[in-house]
Amino acid sequence: MEKSHYTILIILLPLFLLGQNNVCFEIEENPNPNDPALSVFSKYVNVLECFHVYAVSTISDAKVLHVAAVAAELLDNDENGIIDDQNIEEELTNNYTVMPVFQSENGNAIDTFFDNFDECTGAVLFRNEIDPDRPGHWGDDATVEEVLHTINSCGHVEVYPELYALEPNSSELTDAMDVARGGQFITIPNSYPDEAWYHYDDWTCEYDCMAMEYLYWCVVTNMGILADTQTCNGIANEWEPCTPVMFESIDTLMFNLVTNSENNLPQLAPDGNYCPENASIDENIFPESFSFVSIYPNPFNPTTKIRFSVETLHAMSLCIFDINGRLIETMINNNIKPGNHEIPWDASAFSNGIYFVRLESDNFVETKKIVLVK
Repeated sequence: MEKSHYTILIILLPLFLLGQNNVCFEIEENPNPNDPALSVFSKYVNVLECFHVYAVSTISDAKVLHVAAVAAELLDNDENGIIDDQNIEEELTNNYTVMPVFQSENGNAIDTFFDNFDECTGAVLFRNEIDPDRPGHWGDDATVEEVLHTINSCGHVEVYPELYALEPNSSELTDAMDVARGGQFITIPNSYPDEAWYHYDDWTCEYDCMAMEYLYWCVVTNMGILADTQTCNGIANEWEPCTPVMFESIDTLMFNLVTNSENNLPQLAPDGNYCPENASIDENIFPESFSFVSIYPNPFNPTTKIRFSVETLHAMSLCIFDINGRLIETMINNNIKPGNHEIPWDASAFSNGIYFVRLESDNFVETKKIVLVK
């Protein structure tokens, strides 16, 4: 599906006021009740026609919808209703990619599933690993990790092996991991070299498993999910560069891979909200005298630059809102001259979290999500 250069996502301010867990998916009955593997599930969500969430009956609807929302945000990171990488979309569809959600590791359901499932799943989730109130927070919500594992293993590894293949000496990913671990260790060493910053120590995790975990650490570090002090301290035995700034300075190879826009990896942390149906997409709303807002860096600490272009004189406003929809700063509220514009925003006075940049004129509005990580 081709996107017009002038198509814009119109997000109305009341959407902000809905707060967390605004998810526009419906839980359905299991569409495959007679499948030997899938018959153990009673709840189902079809995520963007390519990613299938199946859950047993004891998983609350809120948790099932949280898994679906996180998957959608990772696949459609700009939340315009279109999956960011069409090659990944096709691969996940062809593989019939499933995210199974179980009550626990015990019981017959998980055994029945894996004894009979021959499509693609990269991970599983259990009820006590899902916390819709703390999306992706280490120790509370494993949803981002397990969904990302599934998308990566069923999608990226297959579609882009030169970037993400998991065998030794096979990809940019494994080359970078060998540097991050201070050497190429096919099995877990007794101790890692002092210069290593990735020191995975699960003896049940073989080299390909270690590479998949490494990809996860890198993606979520860049998103800023791990940047609070408690998390940094808690994961230091395995992963040291826990903030985006540390990641950029320490792990240059993977920082370049993860942030390269051509690779289409998600850059923004999921917040558990996914509802592009509350927006309207109208090619006629966005006149040719404007170009898209771009924001870089994102995530940022503590300054970022907001860029846009105007071809004719227009009265415009540029405002910053917090996650609850409160206006916290007005950057522009007057006539804008033609040309390219770059507006710096210094968020030193604000706390970590998700914010929204809103550019508005009398005949269009564009809103983008940004993440502050100090």
